Amino acid sequence: MELKQKYEKWTKEFLESWKELDWKRTLETLDKNVEYYENPIDKPCSNFEEVTNLWSVVADNQKAIDYQFEIVAYTENVCIINWQMTRTMTKGNIKQEIDGIFQITLNESGKCTFFKQWRFTR
Repeated sequence: MELKQKYEKWTKEFLESWKELDWKRTLETLDKNVEYYENPIDKPCSNFEEVTNLWSVVADNQKAIDYQFEIVAYTENVCIINWQMTRTMTKGNIKQEIDGIFQITLNESGKCTFFKQWRFTR
């Protein structure tokens, strides 16, 4: 599989499982030892349980998710993805628009070992 296709496959699975509110499936895209930054200025999650805690609330607090993405740049070791999403937060029924960047690294089996995101929400 071509390198770009590997990154596209991972991104589609990550975002599609998020859209379907299948957070357990989303977690399957991540290596158990992933270095995961929910916010670029905070320290990464200290373990996979923290990552799981972040994702386990998604099905309860979001709905009506739609997304698109573009691979901006990639090498063998890193991929930069620009993504946009619309979603409705269930508390208050507030619609959000998000424009963000993922920086990821995948291992040989296609699991994410490094994840950092930057995002702007309106």
